[in-house]
Amino acid sequence: MQQKENLYEQLCSYENLELAFKKARKRKTTKLYVLEFEKNLKQNLLQLQTELLLHAYKPKPLETFILRDPKTRKISKSDFRDRIVHHALCNVIQPIFEKSFIHDSYANQIGKGTLKAIQRFDEFKLKVTKNNTRIGFVLKCDIRQYFDNIDHDILLSIIKKKISDEKILWLIKIIFSNYCSKENNKGMPLGNLTSQFFANVYLNELDQFVKHTLKAKYYIRYVDDFVIFDNSKVRLEEYKPIIEFFLKEKLQLKLHPLKSRIIKIGEGTDFLGVKIFMHHKRIKKKNIRKFQKKLQLLTNFYEQKKITYDTIYDFLEGWIAYAINANTYHLRKGIIKSIEQRFLMITAKEINRYIFS
Repeated sequence: MQQKENLYEQLCSYENLELAFKKARKRKTTKLYVLEFEKNLKQNLLQLQTELLLHAYKPKPLETFILRDPKTRKISKSDFRDRIVHHALCNVIQPIFEKSFIHDSYANQIGKGTLKAIQRFDEFKLKVTKNNTRIGFVLKCDIRQYFDNIDHDILLSIIKKKISDEKILWLIKIIFSNYCSKENNKGMPLGNLTSQFFANVYLNELDQFVKHTLKAKYYIRYVDDFVIFDNSKVRLEEYKPIIEFFLKEKLQLKLHPLKSRIIKIGEGTDFLGVKIFMHHKRIKKKNIRKFQKKLQLLTNFYEQKKITYDTIYDFLEGWIAYAINANTYHLRKGIIKSIEQRFLMITAKEINRYIFS
């Protein structure tokens, strides 16, 4: 059992709860619910600490809303107080699990992310094709309704391999039980920090199987989206049913029938919103439309004085850091020009840095 002693006591410590509060309020410092909690910060954290120590803690019902971007997704948002608990939990257990994660798992980890995953894709496509001197293939897979089909009992059995502290396990069960899905004892809400973390823990089982049993050398996973590279199409054809069987028998999951297929590398692979070819990349049109829609929404909020310009700047900076990995010079130039015309606060130096970096 690989865990530190007194894990629950560490979770409940005032220092950990204070750190969790700081993480939970990140980029939300002007939100009314954050300001209200911060007004009596010490008292609120001590109250939370007491509830956790006495096992009297109960999360508030999730706030659920629908996003269409473009596919419809149900997002369930926890109360701010509960988000502090989620951060407090992850602060103490995440380091234990991350030690066993493979290098090429890229979701929800410091130093990882979509950009790193796309860069790794570029590395692997060149290695498999010997710098485009031979044919290579990609097995591109997506798990069907992943978050809705995570089985709580299976996940808990995986967690227990690393965590024996019954109090920690009690809190995890409390968090699981706060979400109602179509099937009892299944599913985790999109939008929660704990869901993102446990999604990695659950599919780490697949990562270990692919790397150590199938011994696939070139494998990348980002949440439920994963790819395997090989110069043998036959080998990838053999992998696919084996992976399907493993997912079904061990994790009660299924591959998406329309999004799981073998592609010749030069023909272009859809991966994390980008279509990657041998010598160039294109951002999918639906992702550009999604960006433009979000930018317009933020602009409307700014004009209504609901947000500051900093919010728009942060959003734009993040999107351009993503877009710069594809062939988007003219797209970025046009977007920055329109922003410059509307918001004079962006300097020419900053604009040039975005376009030409």
